[in-house]
Amino acid sequence: MSPLKQVIASPDLPPSLGPYSHAVRAGDFIFLAGQPGLDPESGKVAGGDFRSQANQAFKNLARVLKASGSSMEQVVKTTVFVTDASQFPILNELYSQYFSTNPPARSTPIVQLPRGLLISIECIAISTRSAA
Repeated sequence: MSPLKQVIASPDLPPSLGPYSHAVRAGDFIFLAGQPGLDPESGKVAGGDFRSQANQAFKNLARVLKASGSSMEQVVKTTVFVTDASQFPILNELYSQYFSTNPPARSTPIVQLPRGLLISIECIAISTRSAA
């Protein structure tokens, strides 16, 4: 593997839902795959409502960022996939809590998600440690 590209792996991360990496470091950037509202211990959907799943998705995002050598403060762009546009007020409330200062740029497409998921968040962040 090139020293400019590093797949992020950690026992603290829940298993992926498919053949992809949770995160990849490329130079000074970390690219995170969509983090759904799944409980990392059980692998099950974190509640049937949008708020529960969204809160868990943000926590999962923070967990993967930490394992990647970054943080929520270093996120420069998010893509938040949601299944229902009527949930934007809850999304905006939580987004402003998790990104309380200098929020990153955001795109929010309305999509269908598998397994009863209502949200999935991917992002690009700056790495705060150098690639191994």
